[in-house]
Amino acid sequence: MANQTTPDIIYTKVDEAPELASTSLLPIIRRFAAAADVSIGTRDISLAGRILAAFPEALTEAQRQSDDLAWLGEWVKNPQANVIKLPNISASVPQLVAAVKELQGQGYALPDYPEAPATDAEKSVRARYDAIKGSAVNPVLREGNSDRRAAPAVKKFAQANPHRMGDWHADSKTRVSTMSDGDFFSNEASATLAKAATARIVLETADGEIVLKDDLAYPAGTVVDATFMSAARLDAFLAEEVAKTRDEGTLFSLHLKATMMKVSDPIIFGHAVRVFLAPVFEKYGPTLKAAGVNPNSGLADLLARVADKPEIKAEIDAVIAAQAPLYMVNSDKGITNLHVPSDVIVDASMPALIRAGGKGWGPDGKEADVNCVIPDSSYAVVYDETIRFFKENGKLDPATAGTVQNIGLMAQKAEEYGSHPTTFEIPQAGTVKMILDDGTVLHSHKVEAGDIWRSSSARKAPIEDWVNLAIARQKATGYQAIFWLDENRAHDAQVIRQVRPILEAQGVADRFQIMAPREATRASLEIITRGENTISITGNVLRDYLTDLFPILELATSAKMLSIVKLMQGGGLFETGAGGSAPKHVQQLVEENHLRWDSLGEFCALGESFKFLADQKGNEKARILGEAVETATQGILDEGRSPSRKVGEPDNRDSHYWFARYWAQALAQQTEDPDLAARFGPLAKALVDSEVAILGELMAAQGRPADLGGYYHYPADKAAKVMRPSATLNAIIG
Repeated sequence: MANQTTPDIIYTKVDEAPELASTSLLPIIRRFAAAADVSIGTRDISLAGRILAAFPEALTEAQRQSDDLAWLGEWVKNPQANVIKLPNISASVPQLVAAVKELQGQGYALPDYPEAPATDAEKSVRARYDAIKGSAVNPVLREGNSDRRAAPAVKKFAQANPHRMGDWHADSKTRVSTMSDGDFFSNEASATLAKAATARIVLETADGEIVLKDDLAYPAGTVVDATFMSAARLDAFLAEEVAKTRDEGTLFSLHLKATMMKVSDPIIFGHAVRVFLAPVFEKYGPTLKAAGVNPNSGLADLLARVADKPEIKAEIDAVIAAQAPLYMVNSDKGITNLHVPSDVIVDASMPALIRAGGKGWGPDGKEADVNCVIPDSSYAVVYDETIRFFKENGKLDPATAGTVQNIGLMAQKAEEYGSHPTTFEIPQAGTVKMILDDGTVLHSHKVEAGDIWRSSSARKAPIEDWVNLAIARQKATGYQAIFWLDENRAHDAQVIRQVRPILEAQGVADRFQIMAPREATRASLEIITRGENTISITGNVLRDYLTDLFPILELATSAKMLSIVKLMQGGGLFETGAGGSAPKHVQQLVEENHLRWDSLGEFCALGESFKFLADQKGNEKARILGEAVETATQGILDEGRSPSRKVGEPDNRDSHYWFARYWAQALAQQTEDPDLAARFGPLAKALVDSEVAILGELMAAQGRPADLGGYYHYPADKAAKVMRPSATLNAIIG
């Protein structure tokens, strides 16, 4: 699919703060890469870009955009692939709708998002939009398994400069609540296919058979799961926890993953909104339905739709006042946990709460203990055990703590994160069956209307690659290594049957432990508290959760993690960390022209990408560039050149100046390649000599509103004006 003009490194165009930072950083990268004859290209996987690519017939020729995500999905299967992937928006419906409205306002004749599609045309439009929402990007690009860890320079800095941790007390009322029955965990069934098969999913009802999906194909050795969550049990659980929270005097907080789990979790979120506001829905149900209210979209959407109905708004206020106080996303602006489904993402929200000593912000603007509601019990035990551990032992000390690395199974849409096309809200009572092409009923569940049924799978080749990656990582480090697998969980039991033979065949079974998540959490916390290190070897969701949990405890952020995806066909995908705080960063930039986004994750990924390219193509200059990136990154940390949070202090753009300076100095001072040293000596001198002018120009840009011309889609020239305000630096870099 590639040709002679395919760039050596593809840098993804994304959204929000990471993309704004790229406007400043990419010119620097291109200037340096050119010295090693390394070309840097971009591909647009932003939310706006994906929307435009989905509707070419609605746009003019000049407005049309190529489907870069599809292109990258094929490119990552090429041995020459070298992709630096920044965090992109995994859109909830409110975000998707907002992006569409912004694009329409810019002259793009896109169709509206159909809230309740009735015609075939509306259903087609809805299907195209639904393919964009949620985690549409990661499953496409992740054609390999994950190796995530703190870069040595980052870990060393965190220990020398420990971040503040909130105090934990044994009498803290903060707890995790989760379902004990009727959830995905308790209803899970799993089987490993002995031979390749196709399958269909049907719902057998009293009125006949409804085909839910009929085009599934699996190779031999695939682990295929099926499960469901009972809507009745979910509602009962939520009602019980709302009442308990009120009685305990804590904050009610709901923690889901409505971005990655884009079908199931928005539905669960909607149940919570409906249960919390039950009197409102009971009293005004028909009116709310007529106004187009969908609780899955959250309280913010509900309030917008009843803005002209003061009696309903008054009822909502009264019910919220009578219930347990809500955990707040922004207490100053009255944004609650239930406002938008994508505002509280469990893998970011729970570690932040744990780091704060179990405290969350309430509607009164004060911190309080929290009931952390995580309906499905599959992984809630990880956070429950972490909270128990800190109640018993007190907070973690980042100055002495060891590290938890992660090897994650995620290739080829493994496990729950690949379940979007096979997740359904059941329309009527019956039996869901998964039937193979030979007539075998692989899985069967009796369900009620409103239940959430889903199937997911993990193929044999990715599982084998995952185990071998874990073996290689353990051999390289000598660390204690734990497979986080529960023999009492249906899916995990099937995976264990594939893991153990590989370990035994390679003679390394004695170097690994297999533990259920609760026990593995306790063991890992004990290990790092002793100042030792461990490797967590996990499935796809735990990969996501743990690579936020432990980095936030160790480093204060997961954005500084080194994230390498060794693509199964030989290429490399280098991810740059999390983007959960990116919206707040953009808001501050627009209001004060200060961007506090830290590009350290990009620096780490860039160094690895250059070194990988050197191995790929025998380009020793690229290797020297990559090693110099590591020196520059160390300089950023050691010299305290990371962005500050406050306006009037150094921000992201200042850190890029220092990165360019340290990078140029490292190249000028190295002795392996005299040509590179000679080339970068004058550049390093120019950057040093112009320090006062450059930093003065960067600081002068702060303190006033910044005009980007859009949030999801803005003109490149406006972004460049904001993100490259130093004429002196621009003249030096080009």
